[in-house]
Amino acid sequence: EKTPLSWSLFHVTMLTWYAFVVKSLAAKDGEELPPGIFFYGGPWKYLTFLNLLLQMSFFLLATLVDFQRVQKSFVFLTSLKDLLFSVFVFPVGSFVVLLFWTIFAFDRELVYPATIDAFFPPWMNHAMHTFVLPVLLGEVLLQPHVYPPRKLALTALAAVGVAYLFWIVWVYLSVGLWVYPLLGRLSSAGLVFFFFFNMSVVAFLYELGDKLNVLVWSQRRAVKSREE
Repeated sequence: EKTPLSWSLFHVTMLTWYAFVVKSLAAKDGEELPPGIFFYGGPWKYLTFLNLLLQMSFFLLATLVDFQRVQKSFVFLTSLKDLLFSVFVFPVGSFVVLLFWTIFAFDRELVYPATIDAFFPPWMNHAMHTFVLPVLLGEVLLQPHVYPPRKLALTALAAVGVAYLFWIVWVYLSVGLWVYPLLGRLSSAGLVFFFFFNMSVVAFLYELGDKLNVLVWSQRRAVKSREE
């Protein structure tokens, strides 16, 4: 079955957009930034940057699927695309947006100090922390995705979450600075609670993505069957 043109246009456009944002952000690594921004590990320690790479990778894969004409490859790549979107792209992307703006509204200095504004223009901030969510919702509305077994998905999410936790703890142990100022305000017990709370939110967002997928596409199939 031929891929709808709207899918291909959306995926190519979003791939181009994320490639531009990632390139623009990476170019800042060579500039004179405020102290502590790109210390140890550059942008690779920030969940925001890793999420941008995740989103870009998904749209690259989606674009490859759209133009794939070999049936075996098409089936494999489609399964991989659905797995990537359902387990990581939607929940992690939504989490980055929700967590960032929640903390920003409380005290921006805890997550995005005002000194950064001189180096990252407002459009870049919104590209990293706002625009991600409507793009994800657009993908949900554009095409259906097959979700894996719940236990497998949550296990994979937990594994990635633990890996990222070890990474930011390693950064702290190496240079004595937390990736996000908020973490330096928390006690050991507070850090543990914060991590488990965040993992619970990500798990909820996975479940939300699954429910949205079913809701949108079951209704559309019902309408289509009535029309037929």
